[in-house]
Amino acid sequence: MKLAFSPASPYVRKVMACAIARGIEGQIEQWGIKTSDPVLAATNALAKVPTLVTDAGMAIYDSPVICEYIDSIGSAAPLFPPAGPARWTALVQQALADGIMDASQPRRREIALPQDTGRVEWIASQKAKVDRALDVLEGQAGSLGDLTTIGEITIGCALGYLDFRFGHEAWREGHPKLAAWYAHAVTLAPLARTMPVG
Repeated sequence: MKLAFSPASPYVRKVMACAIARGIEGQIEQWGIKTSDPVLAATNALAKVPTLVTDAGMAIYDSPVICEYIDSIGSAAPLFPPAGPARWTALVQQALADGIMDASQPRRREIALPQDTGRVEWIASQKAKVDRALDVLEGQAGSLGDLTTIGEITIGCALGYLDFRFGHEAWREGHPKLAAWYAHAVTLAPLARTMPVG
């Protein structure tokens, strides 16, 4: 398998963290390719990373789908729980943490541009999404474990992205339980071995 890869992408980190948790990271070749490269567009019409190309040549995207595919390989305990309440919890946590990343990536780009009223308001609305999501996760922090579900892995990647790109915003203030969970989670292999670069 090969994975269209960017060392700074939190979504690529999420995929690789899942691969580490499943014990199959050695089966994935990291494919460094720019999103502007027509080869990537020919593989994934959205021309986005991550894109996984399986050994059979099938292109799989985006990160939730890739992670579920990875969860079907190997013999480790599944990251996606079976049908029932635990599955819905993990999937909603994944969606919430993906939402933090979805709001944070474009906000970083917009901050660097000339500021007008519309842009300032949009940036503030994206920051508010992150703040609300962090408040929800603070309420759930006591039930979070050792990166054993897709929800926990995605939460870890989202918090790591905030540290990486928005370290000055001090998300830990007001979220002591979440901060304590993350301080432990970041020492575990899936997060410790996938620190963003760039």
